[in-house]
Amino acid sequence: MKFVVGLICSLTLWGASTDISELRKTYPKANASEQVTNELFTKLSPISKTDDAVLVAYKGAISTLKAKYAQGLRNKKDFFKSGAELIEYAVATKPKNIEIRCIRLSVQENSPKVVGYKENIEEDKGFLLHNFPNVSSEEIRDFVKNYAVQSSIFDASEKQLFSGR
Repeated sequence: MKFVVGLICSLTLWGASTDISELRKTYPKANASEQVTNELFTKLSPISKTDDAVLVAYKGAISTLKAKYAQGLRNKKDFFKSGAELIEYAVATKPKNIEIRCIRLSVQENSPKVVGYKENIEEDKGFLLHNFPNVSSEEIRDFVKNYAVQSSIFDASEKQLFSGR
């Protein structure tokens, strides 16, 4: 009986696991859609600091986006603060991960000045420019490139660096 219960729990957790490929495709849409933000927030709610740092960074980023749609100043502040803390934890855990750095850069670029979360923009921009040529995963390359080419942080010549290979 324990085996059957364990098998059912394993299959349930496996089916509910977060598909990182789908997350990479969906995350950029969250900034413009409360529905996408809420869906990702729900999907990422089981993620904790014991999970993969990339997932923790995505959870943090989505939490900061929840602040955009939250009601009341306190809720907005709580969502943003907890999200930023998760992102910073992910960066501290894997400081050389380009995807995590790209996530933090996207949040800092798009966060309101009033929250004061903009201190790593130049650092992360430089990190992406320097390390992008070494990224072997096409999926991660596409994620970073798609962010960089639409970002106002990168100038035209810098955006060209992301387009070639």
